[in-house]
Amino acid sequence: MRMAKREFTAVYARSGKWITAWIEEIPGVNTQGKTMKEVKENLREALAMIFEENRKRSALKNNNLRRENLRISVPA
Repeated sequence: MRMAKREFTAVYARSGKWITAWIEEIPGVNTQGKTMKEVKENLREALAMIFEENRKRSALKNNNLRRENLRISVPA
């Protein structure tokens, strides 16, 4: 499988003893931790899990898939 480096926007918010975090561009990628190190590790893991699950679901839905890169411009 070809691997590509991608960059996403991680957002962090402290709430009491916890730090919550999410990936701004991908709904459903969110987590929490007690330290920035922990929450960053959890966020990377959550993002990887979403990608893995989406690939599995695509394969189950249709054996005749076409994949291609799609580039779009978005406001910063």
